[in-house]
Amino acid sequence: MIYYATASTPRVREAMCADLLGQIITPAAGNRLEPWVNWIADNGIYSNAYPGNPGYLRWLDTHADARSRCRFAVAPDVVADHQGTLERSWPMLRPIRHTVGRVALCAQNGATAEDMPWDYIDAVFLAGIVECAPCGWVPALESLPQTTCPYCGRQLTEWKIGATAAAITAEAKRRGLWVHMGRVNSHARLDRARQMGVDSADGTYLAYGPDINLIRLLGWLQPDDWRWIRAERSDRTPPTKPRRTRGTEHVQRCLWDASTWSLSAPQRQATP
Repeated sequence: MIYYATASTPRVREAMCADLLGQIITPAAGNRLEPWVNWIADNGIYSNAYPGNPGYLRWLDTHADARSRCRFAVAPDVVADHQGTLERSWPMLRPIRHTVGRVALCAQNGATAEDMPWDYIDAVFLAGIVECAPCGWVPALESLPQTTCPYCGRQLTEWKIGATAAAITAEAKRRGLWVHMGRVNSHARLDRARQMGVDSADGTYLAYGPDINLIRLLGWLQPDDWRWIRAERSDRTPPTKPRRTRGTEHVQRCLWDASTWSLSAPQRQATP
């Protein structure tokens, strides 16, 4: 599982250069593409920052020299509307692929595995919003947030982690396509994406307290890596000094002292 984030701090950029994270860029954010880092491009529509089709292509063209490191660029979509997304994205699939090499289609509410233009895309971006799975009701964007269906009273759930999205993921993987999930900001959501077979994710988890949350995020992504041991235990009170238990000093410093943490620290040596 690869997590794509914005290059917000030196340590986040260091993690990207160490191939522990990928970079996500958008037209409105004005991100500088980090050298030698794998990246994806989002269109900015969800945050109402899409520059229009010509502007989007011009912006992508400024990064065309790094197309070999581009996993995909997202075609324009219509939030929570699959049919609208198909109509809006269709004229842009070939130009985006020509510019940066790979194009992703957003799978929105209403999408099915039988209604995806599989032969014209390189990746699927699981998007969408909450909906009522039993009756299929999807709230209007301006009414969000909502938690219950006004018709049947059931709890609303995220479309992108439901059965239909899982079926789309399975079909994409069968065809050898990349699958990405957007707005993944918790350990539970990352685990669900992993269970579905998703290849990568993005989110704003590193936007707040990035250096501390980076350690925790890397622990979610690589739970067997000794450097991120117990990083999920966010309720623990950080000690004032790193514990000097033999063989664990660097681990404790990594977890609880962000001011001294570095990816360039020496690797753990096996005890004889």
